[in-house]
Amino acid sequence: MKEFSKEVYLKWYEEMTMWRRFEDKCRSLYLKQKIRGFLHLYNGQEAIPAGFAHAMDLSKDSMITAYRCHIHPMAMGVDPKRIMAELCGKATGTSQGMGGSMHIFSKEHRFYGGHGIVGGQIPLGAGIAFADKYFDRKAVNICFMGDGAVRQGSLHETFNMAMNWKLPVVFVCENNGYAMGTSVKRTANHEDIYKLGLGYEMPCLPVDAMDPEKVAEVAYEAIERARRGDGPTFIEARTYRYRGHSMSDAEPYRTKEEVAQYKLEDPIEIVKSRLLENNWATEQELEAIDEKSREFVEECIEFMENSPYPDSSKLYDYVYSTPDYPFINKLENN
Repeated sequence: MKEFSKEVYLKWYEEMTMWRRFEDKCRSLYLKQKIRGFLHLYNGQEAIPAGFAHAMDLSKDSMITAYRCHIHPMAMGVDPKRIMAELCGKATGTSQGMGGSMHIFSKEHRFYGGHGIVGGQIPLGAGIAFADKYFDRKAVNICFMGDGAVRQGSLHETFNMAMNWKLPVVFVCENNGYAMGTSVKRTANHEDIYKLGLGYEMPCLPVDAMDPEKVAEVAYEAIERARRGDGPTFIEARTYRYRGHSMSDAEPYRTKEEVAQYKLEDPIEIVKSRLLENNWATEQELEAIDEKSREFVEECIEFMENSPYPDSSKLYDYVYSTPDYPFINKLENN
């Protein structure tokens, strides 16, 4: 794996500060009703995509996740301006404004969603890995899910098949402590989510996911294991979200004191402190990076504002019908 050099830490700091500001701006745009529907923010979890992107081969590896999906594609190389446009339903968006907040997608960068059905992406991640193995691409899929999704039956079916076929996939539970407003403590008889892998003899482990370096270390080991044909790994990335589950979440299930305590472990502050401790950057240099991040996010908003909405004729371009669909005549007669 690439070493954790000054350049890596500066890249992490620049990206993670931009990601945080991007999400904060999304919150503002939602309140102004420029982003409609649902909006799930990623504040606090930035170390996870930062660490995984460092360990991945971005020229061939792929990624899939749930609906908290704005930051992962940026880590994969997708233009944040196009993501902002997609969030606001503009034609220049990643899905031409047809997907919105929960359905960011980029075939070019092998980012396959953005899925609104809880746990729906888990078998899809294994399916992508099956294709990679079938075509001998030497590629690995990173399949993210939330702690609520691990209670779905599809996870167990997928784990069984992935181990049986030794598929090149890394399953990652982003455990931020709450499935919507329900704590992990209330959803099962155990709190160590990673141990679900033991029932399938799948290598599994937890990681402090507030630290991108720790994330990268376990990610690299799991990715290389999958790449050499030894099958999947299940990683429980223990993190915390600073915002609610979605913009409609009043957060009655946790206290302000709890959130403040976790902010002492802010992944951006961890990266910043290491840059300063190693004399890799000065406070002034980091402030310049902060300002650059602010300016870039404003550029994203300007790009979105200057982009058109899709033409209404596009509404029917991505809908198809099957003439010989079973029982179609009976449906038409009714």
